[in-house]
Amino acid sequence: MALTNGTFFKPSLFTLVGVPGLESVQHWIGIPFFISFILAVIGNGLLITIIHTERSLHEPIYIFLAVLAATDLGLTLCITPKMLVIFWLHSREIQFDCCLIQMYFTHTFQCMESGILLAMAFDRYVAICEPLRHSAIFTKKVLISIITVVTIRASLTITTCPLLMKLRLKHFRTTVISHSYCEHVAVVTLAAENVRINKAYGLFVAFSVLGFDVIFIFLSYAFIFQAVFKLSQKEARLKAFNTCTAHIFVFLQFYILTFFTSFIHRFGFNVAPYVHILLSNLYLLVPPLLNPIVYGVKTKQIRETAIKMFTPKN
Repeated sequence: MALTNGTFFKPSLFTLVGVPGLESVQHWIGIPFFISFILAVIGNGLLITIIHTERSLHEPIYIFLAVLAATDLGLTLCITPKMLVIFWLHSREIQFDCCLIQMYFTHTFQCMESGILLAMAFDRYVAICEPLRHSAIFTKKVLISIITVVTIRASLTITTCPLLMKLRLKHFRTTVISHSYCEHVAVVTLAAENVRINKAYGLFVAFSVLGFDVIFIFLSYAFIFQAVFKLSQKEARLKAFNTCTAHIFVFLQFYILTFFTSFIHRFGFNVAPYVHILLSNLYLLVPPLLNPIVYGVKTKQIRETAIKMFTPKN
């Protein structure tokens, strides 16, 4: 309900703008997003199927890759359908509770992806620096424990964000969200109350999760490169580097997009709003599209299994 001072008290319905400033051409913007959505769903679904059916791929790095594909699949399914409904059907309304649920799953999948990338970096470190101990370290029990910890860490860390909004924020200046999905900062800034705790916790999550993961991924690859350069044979060095190139590419495109988008959002005051929103969308939708392509091209076992699946047996 609207109060006399122009604020809204416990609004049940919010409106997602889509891409502010480009409302008249959003139906065209939806076309590449739809194509990327279809390709991401097919690519990640195929990757999970290949790793599940091919016994030779039941190794730690590929199990982590399957979890990464499932995370990407969840992320794109969480965001893109509602986005396309906004672009094409002009259905912009969303229930506040549904908005919080979308926010929770979006940021949870982001944190899970970061954690899985860290686990994959650790796997490459052990495989290259301690190859004789790899199978002893990455047992089935350890794999399950790592995946469980990554999932629980993301779930518990992100739960507080929507919970703080639900419990603390009652009055809102407007119910129009200048975004194409329910992003934490975009919703928090609508409140007509003190939101320092909400913003501070958001920064804490960013630095404690993403910052922690980035530091240890860099350390893993620093040790990997140190070990690789000590190899005497050139072929051995190239083989070691080749096992890491796909992961390095995925790691770089995920974190470069993450930090560039965060920098534009917090310090790009002169940047047009539609630039920030488009970058935010690309940041969440590009990794699910590229990850299965990169790993499919660079990984011989996955590439050969995919060819077998689509080649007639006769």
